[in-house]
Amino acid sequence: METMALWSLWWVWLCAALALGILELLAPGFIFLGFAIGAGIVGLLLLIPIVVGLPALLTIFAILSLIAWLGLRRLYRAPGGEARVVHDDIND
Repeated sequence: METMALWSLWWVWLCAALALGILELLAPGFIFLGFAIGAGIVGLLLLIPIVVGLPALLTIFAILSLIAWLGLRRLYRAPGGEARVVHDDIND
């Protein structure tokens, strides 16, 4: 019964991903974007008929969010450990 209830709530995970993506636009820093990616992937995984419980879904969400966050940090890391500037100069 729990599996069917969780399967029918796939859209909740996708709404959470959308809300976290919007929050990332308001307060950039990659942490919310990592959570948004994790929630989006879990929402899409719920469309596959697999039998997992809520603790397993939350564990998958945490692992995917951590992987996404580490990947984003590595992608935008500059040599020397400083933050990479995406736009060179806003006055140009």
